[in-house]
Amino acid sequence: MARPEPTGKERSFSENDIIVSKTDAKGRITYANKVFCDIGLYSEDELIGQPHSILRHPDMPRCIFALLWQRIQSGREIFAYVKNMAKNGDHYWVLAHVTPSYDGNGAIDGYHSNRRVPDRRALAAIEPLYRDLLATEKSAADRKAGLAASHAQLDALLQQKGIDYDEFVFSL
Repeated sequence: MARPEPTGKERSFSENDIIVSKTDAKGRITYANKVFCDIGLYSEDELIGQPHSILRHPDMPRCIFALLWQRIQSGREIFAYVKNMAKNGDHYWVLAHVTPSYDGNGAIDGYHSNRRVPDRRALAAIEPLYRDLLATEKSAADRKAGLAASHAQLDALLQQKGIDYDEFVFSL
C-alpha cells in the first residue's frame, strides 16, 4: 500500500471515543475497532495484517517509537503522544497507552493499544520537542546515528528536568 503525502490537515475524534488496536508480537495489526478505522479512513480489511507503522506520520521522531518498543518488549506499558497519519494524508494526535499481551505460558504474544484525544496544552509542549528530536535525527550522518543522537537528546532533557519519561508525559 502506497504511503500518502501529509496534507497538513488535522482530523479529530470525540473525547468519548477510544481508538483500540491489537497487534501480534511483530506489530502487525490483528484487531482494529470502528473508531480506529473511521479516524484513519481505512477499512478493517485494509488494516488487518498490516504493520502498525502504516499510520506513522513522518513528523514523528524515531526515538519515541524506539522507546515504545523497548518498553513493551520488556513487558512494561507506556503512555506516549503520537501523531498518526490517515489514509488520505491527514493527521491526528493521540495519547496512546500500549501494553503487552501474554499467551497462556506468560510469553508476550502481542500488544494492545488504547488511544484517546490528547490535551491540547500537552501538545503545545510535545510538538516543539518532537520537531527538535526529528531535526536531530535528520541532521545525523545516517539513521542509526540520528536515532542515537535524538535518544540522547531526550534523555538529557529528562535528566535536566529530574524526571523519568513517564513522569514527563504525565506532567504535561
